[in-house]
Amino acid sequence: MFKKVLVAEDMDSINQAVSIVLKDIGIVDVSHSQYCDQAWLKAKKDIQDNNPFDLLICDLSFKQDFRKEKITSGQELISILKNEDPNLKVIVNSIEDHPQTVRDLWNSGNIDAYVCKDRNGLKDLKEAIRCVSKNKKYNSPSIEKALTQKNLLSLNEFEINIVKYLSNGYTQDEIERELKKKNIKPSSRSAIEKRLKELREEFKANTNPHLIGIMKDLKLI
Repeated sequence: MFKKVLVAEDMDSINQAVSIVLKDIGIVDVSHSQYCDQAWLKAKKDIQDNNPFDLLICDLSFKQDFRKEKITSGQELISILKNEDPNLKVIVNSIEDHPQTVRDLWNSGNIDAYVCKDRNGLKDLKEAIRCVSKNKKYNSPSIEKALTQKNLLSLNEFEINIVKYLSNGYTQDEIERELKKKNIKPSSRSAIEKRLKELREEFKANTNPHLIGIMKDLKLI
């Protein structure tokens, strides 16, 4: 069983509930962070001290307040911490259950379990911790259902990035440069133009802004 756990969660009530679950299992060395930057600093310090966390339980969405954060999402935090400590086990504990989000996280290779915050969320979290401690993977039932639904819309890394950059006001030349920086292929201007045209046709969008709106509504980006 895990001995040292970091919980990245901005809601007090959820932090209290997760603490109870961990205590029931017998885990007493638990640190909580309500901000992603704070969680990263704690984890980094303990890595440097040769006393790293065994497990990260992480939400995906963090409500912004007066603090300006460099790391703004749980997904980004997970990616950074796994890069710094590949042995870290990760359980996502989130209300977000959109298939694209779940699939992207599993495909990243950065997570070991995905628990949905629903009526049975705490029970599922306890089961996830037990499974992951035995080097097994886990999805709560609602997440399994989301992943196996028929006609699941899915985008690859290239498609997600070009539309995200477009939604943030990047020109196609700027998108090309960003894709090359991330070593995402294809990255040429012609490939970007071609795929955007195909996506507009697939989603029956009249313009790029219309395409962005549709894909945001579907939570594909």
